[in-house]
Amino acid sequence: MSDTTSLCPRCAHETIEHIFSSPVPGVWEVLGCGRCLYMWRTSEPARRTRRDAYPEAFMMTPEDIAAAPEVPAVPPLVADYQVTGSAWTP
Repeated sequence: MSDTTSLCPRCAHETIEHIFSSPVPGVWEVLGCGRCLYMWRTSEPARRTRRDAYPEAFMMTPEDIAAAPEVPAVPPLVADYQVTGSAWTP
């Protein structure tokens, strides 16, 4: 990881996890922060990937994270569906 990805852009946590690599080697990586759960691709603009360019209104502190409400659960997958245009039909 380069210096620009050594801190989480959102919470400045120093432990960044490599989640996934592009199917085309070297094009992008998905990185994630275990503290605030933020994830990003290295190919995204600086305002999404670098702490010094991340919007201040969306930055989080450890205190913000501790006081945050519970992260909602992901609903179960729908077993059978059909894609019709831009919508799906059960």
